Amino acid sequence: VWSGATDATRDLFHWISAAITLPAIAFCAQPFFRNAWSALRAGRLNMDVPIVLAIVLALVTSLWETSLSGEHAYFDAALTLTFFLLAGRFLDHRARAVARSAAEELAALEVPRAIRLDGALEEEVPVSAIAVGDLVLVRPGGRMPVDGEITAGRSELDRSLLTGETLPVFAGPGLAVSAGEVNLTGPLTIRATAVGRDTSLHRMADLVAVAESGRSRYTPLADKAAKLYAPGVHILAGLSFVGWYLWSGDLRVALNIAAAVLIITCPCALGLAVPAVTTAASGRLFRRGLLIKDATALERLAEVDTVVFDKTGTLTAGTPELTNLGDFPRRDLALALALAQASSHPLSVALARAASAAGIKPAEVTDIVEVPGYGTEGRFQGRRLRLGRAAWVGAAQGARTAAWLSVGDGAPPRAFHFADALRPGAAEAVAALKAAGKEVLLISGDTAGAVEEMAARLGIARWVAEALPEDKAARIADLSAQGRRVLMVGDGLNDTAALASAHVSISPASALDAARVASDIVLLGRDLTPIAEACQVAKSAVRRIRENFRIATVYNVIAVPLAVAGLATPLIAALAMSTSSITVSLNALRLKG
Repeated sequence: VWSGATDATRDLFHWISAAITLPAIAFCAQPFFRNAWSALRAGRLNMDVPIVLAIVLALVTSLWETSLSGEHAYFDAALTLTFFLLAGRFLDHRARAVARSAAEELAALEVPRAIRLDGALEEEVPVSAIAVGDLVLVRPGGRMPVDGEITAGRSELDRSLLTGETLPVFAGPGLAVSAGEVNLTGPLTIRATAVGRDTSLHRMADLVAVAESGRSRYTPLADKAAKLYAPGVHILAGLSFVGWYLWSGDLRVALNIAAAVLIITCPCALGLAVPAVTTAASGRLFRRGLLIKDATALERLAEVDTVVFDKTGTLTAGTPELTNLGDFPRRDLALALALAQASSHPLSVALARAASAAGIKPAEVTDIVEVPGYGTEGRFQGRRLRLGRAAWVGAAQGARTAAWLSVGDGAPPRAFHFADALRPGAAEAVAALKAAGKEVLLISGDTAGAVEEMAARLGIARWVAEALPEDKAARIADLSAQGRRVLMVGDGLNDTAALASAHVSISPASALDAARVASDIVLLGRDLTPIAEACQVAKSAVRRIRENFRIATVYNVIAVPLAVAGLATPLIAALAMSTSSITVSLNALRLKG
C-alpha cells in the first residue's frame, strides 16, 4: 500500500490525516450527530443513527490503528462518507423554501391600533383595549380592527378576506363586518361584537394553524424506509463484530469488519434517493412556471385523486372586463367615461379601460362627485348624470355584475355588463386533470349564479357557492375523511385554511402573502396548464424515488456479504458506497427532461 515507504513515514501521514480529518468531521458532521442524538433521546432510530455509528467507528478504528502503527487507517473513508451525506442534505435543503407560517401571515393582518369613540371624543387606543359594545371609527383605507355592526356611515368594503371576491360591496347601517376587511370610500362607525381571539380573522388563523400541524404529520418515503433500514444495519454490524471476534480472536480484525459493514451499508444512496429526484423534478417544473416550496410536495402531489379550485383570481383573472361596449352609442360612452375616470371602483376602472381602448374621449362633464357606496354623478348640459348601483340610478337589480348609467334625458338607465375572464389555460388544465382520472370540484365564495355559470363553462360537475373560509376548510376535511387525496388551488385569504388543510396545495404568484405561504407550490405565471403536467411529473418523480430505493437495495445485497465475509476494507466500502450514490444521482437526472 505504501510502496516501500518506511513505517515512520506511514505513521506520520496517518497522524497528518487524523489532524485534518478530526476537525473537519467535528464541524461538517454536526447535523448528523445532532439529529442522531435527538432521535435516540426520543427512543427511536432514523437514518442518521447508522451514519453516526459508521463515522465514529471508522475514526475510532483509524485512531487505534494509527496509535499501534497499524498498516491501515480509514480517515479518508470517513471524510468521503461525510461529503456524500452533506451533498444529499444540500440537495434536500435546496428543494425547500423557508417561509413564515401562514398563520403568522394572517396574524400580521390584525390592526394594532383603533380609533374608539366616546361621544364626540376620538381616542386612538391599542386594539386590545377595545371591548364588546365599544364604538369604533374606521376611516377610508383602513382595516376593520374588530368584528362588528355598522351604526353610521356609508361606504364600500373589500371583503376578499372572507369571500375571495374582488368586487367591493355596499356597506351601510346594520351590515355586519369582520376584522381584516378594508373600508374603501367613506368613514364608518361600527359597534364591536367580537374582539381579540374571538374575531373572524383570529379564528381563521387558528384554522390554518390546526391544518398546518395536521399536514406536518405526513411521513416521507425516506423516513418510512429508515424505520426498517436502521435497526437492520445495527444488528448486522453487531453480529459481524461478534462473529469475527469469536472466530479470529482479534479485536482489530473484528472492528475493521464491523466498520466496513457500517460504511458499506451507510444510507448515502438512500439519503440521496429523495433529494436528488426532488431537485431534478423541481428544476423541470420551475422551467414550466411552478416553484416547489416543500420537498415532500412532489410525493403528496403524486397521490392526488381530487382537485379543488377556487374561482376568482384562480380560474379567472380576478379583474372585471366590460362585455357589452358595442351596445352603447359613442355619446353615452363618452359620458360614462368621464364619470368612470373619477372613480377607483374596479368596475369604473374596467369601463374606463375598455372605452379608452376603443378610442372614446371623455365628455366635458362638470360637478363630478363620487358618492361612497353608490357611484359617481355629475352634470352635462344641465342634466344630472349618474353611473353606479342599480337602485341609485332608478333601475331594477339584475343577476349579472353591472354598472348602470343614467343620462337624465328621460331614457331608462342602461347597464354596462362585466365578466371575469378565464385565466389562460384554465379550460385546458381542467380537461387534462379530468382526462387523468381526477375529480375536479369548484368551491367559491361568489354567488350561486356566477359559480354555476363558471362550472358549466369548464365542464365541472360538482360546485359549491357562497362558501366562507371555514366552509372551504370543512369541505376539504370531509373529502380527506372519505380517503381522498386533495389538491387545493386557490389565491385568497379566504382560501388559506383550505390550502393548509389539503393534502397538497398550489397558489398563483399573484396570491396574497398568507395564501402563498400556506401553499406547497407557487404558480409563477398566469397559465394554469402546468398544473396538470405537475401531477404527471410528480408521479414520475415517485417512480424514480422507488427505483433509487431498489438500486440502493441491490447494492446492499451484493456489497454487504462481501463486507461481512471480510473481503472489503473500510476504504473499499467507502468507494463502493460512493459508486451507489453516483448511480442514484444519475438516475434522478433522467427526470430533468
